[in-house]
Amino acid sequence: MDSIINTILLGIIEGITEFLPISSTGHLLIAEHWLGYRSDLFNVGIQAGAMLAVVLIYRQRLWDLTVGFNKSADNRDYFFKLSAAFLITCVGGLIAEKAGLKLPETVAPIAWALIIGGLAILVIEWHAKGMSPSTVVTWKIAIVVGLAQILAAVFPGTSRSASTIFAAMLVGLTSRPAATEFAFLVGIPTMFAATGYEMLKLLKSNAFAQEDWTQFTIGFVVSAIVAFIAVKWLLRYVQSHRFTLFAWYRIIFGAALLLLLPT
Repeated sequence: MDSIINTILLGIIEGITEFLPISSTGHLLIAEHWLGYRSDLFNVGIQAGAMLAVVLIYRQRLWDLTVGFNKSADNRDYFFKLSAAFLITCVGGLIAEKAGLKLPETVAPIAWALIIGGLAILVIEWHAKGMSPSTVVTWKIAIVVGLAQILAAVFPGTSRSASTIFAAMLVGLTSRPAATEFAFLVGIPTMFAATGYEMLKLLKSNAFAQEDWTQFTIGFVVSAIVAFIAVKWLLRYVQSHRFTLFAWYRIIFGAALLLLLPT
């Protein structure tokens, strides 16, 4: 029973933090110090559960991009830029893995990434202050967002949603809702591909049967439900608010980790 409760808690943490710019991977790595270590497949899988929430929320947008591909030049352009960002992430992620870059399991790198990311958010929000909101996704934005996803994959605490949203804002996509939408949509194939990749690695290592699929399913479902609620809230929030609240949370949380926990 304790194991199931811990799994539910991890699903809740993932669902809340995956799309808020505060780092889901960083929070999960910290939570697992108390709730028990989980496999890479579990951690990536519950992220995919959270992504399922985005699929449901953006289902009309995804339908329009698919069905309207041959009907609208704007749809084709947006689709190709999403695809470019995704492909850049895939290639860069594979290179990072071949180079042996792995997520650290100690607290200090996560804490520092939270603090530095929080300061970066404050700077970018200051940079965007007073600028006219732009909703145009350029090729430069697509490339930078793809690179930002690689950064988040290598450095826990960076936050995939934060790195992609603020990278987009920094290079011209100054409309917060537009930057958030592009970041979330490019995250869909990224996280589903990551889950599939982890499954293939387990199959090749004959470790597939060792995965606790009951725990995996519980974490996936809980994460999807909580993420649906969190994303709905965030999309309303960014219509009229800046991201400075999350910046200060990151700075305070990161500082607390350095002061209170062994690094």
